[in-house]
Amino acid sequence: MTNPLGSSTVAVSPLGLGAASIGNLYRAVPDDQAAATVAAAWDAGVRYFDTAPHYGLGLSEQRLGRGLAAYPRDAYALSTKVGRILVDDPDGTGDDLANGFAVPATRRRVWDFSAGGVRRSIGDSLARLGLDRIDIVLMHDPDESPDAEQALREAYPALDALRREGVIGAVGVGSKDPGVLARFATETDVDVLMIAGRYTLLEQPALDDVLPTCVKRGISVVNVGVFNSGLLAVEWPDETRPYEYGTAPAEVLARAQGIATACRRHGVTLPQAALAFAAAHPAVASVVVGAGKPGHIERSADWFAQPAPPAALWADLVAEGLLRPDAPVPA
Repeated sequence: MTNPLGSSTVAVSPLGLGAASIGNLYRAVPDDQAAATVAAAWDAGVRYFDTAPHYGLGLSEQRLGRGLAAYPRDAYALSTKVGRILVDDPDGTGDDLANGFAVPATRRRVWDFSAGGVRRSIGDSLARLGLDRIDIVLMHDPDESPDAEQALREAYPALDALRREGVIGAVGVGSKDPGVLARFATETDVDVLMIAGRYTLLEQPALDDVLPTCVKRGISVVNVGVFNSGLLAVEWPDETRPYEYGTAPAEVLARAQGIATACRRHGVTLPQAALAFAAAHPAVASVVVGAGKPGHIERSADWFAQPAPPAALWADLVAEGLLRPDAPVPA
């Protein structure tokens, strides 16, 4: 089963693989393990794969392209991103861990949402992926760019032109800033928004403006960061679990533990409930989870395939002030 993205011809599987981890996110991943992770995702039914030049200074794209080379090109959808150009830096020393990736710092990122930068970025990505087309191109974190307006002013029109030319299938934007997402949903004709960590079982700020606008305008959502960086990825979250790539504040941890307690009461694991909730909004076409090991994507796929949690769980969470009453829940 696949779900269409907006009014485009691109369709994605309900569960997708995020390829940041195979770009050596925080720690080195061997080549064979990266390949095995892509193969495990495929065997689990995943047919949507997301990457970006930012992930491992191009390593994620290279590894994902090699991993997908064994499969028919028309059998899957792939997204990558624009906004950060990779420039060779032969004088670079050390690693890229300051940006989160355990790779040699032989390249550096340059923000560029210009029309020329968009076309260059896509060309570079195609070469790293070893593909002749990219299904979905997303503007990556425009809110973090020194010139955030350039994404609206130049990058979107360039991508729209490529979409009309048939070079790419769908256009979107990815961000963790609901205000930025709502603006693109209102001011452009994007096919898809990638919402990062802003519509999860723990927090639902995207319900205020972003998701209602998507429903009204027929824009699809790819929901990522649904475990809140790992806090919701275990049955019992504790102070060792990351939140927003750092330490969870006491009140956030207490909320996560309250949700986990309710899940236990109803015979459901916290990550199972988190995935089910993340997919339940009618605008969500795919939930994307990251994995750097085959077992991680296999585990997520198993959670995702479980029957919907009982209605009483959601009712309890609402009654206990742990879930917004206006949030759609799984049937």
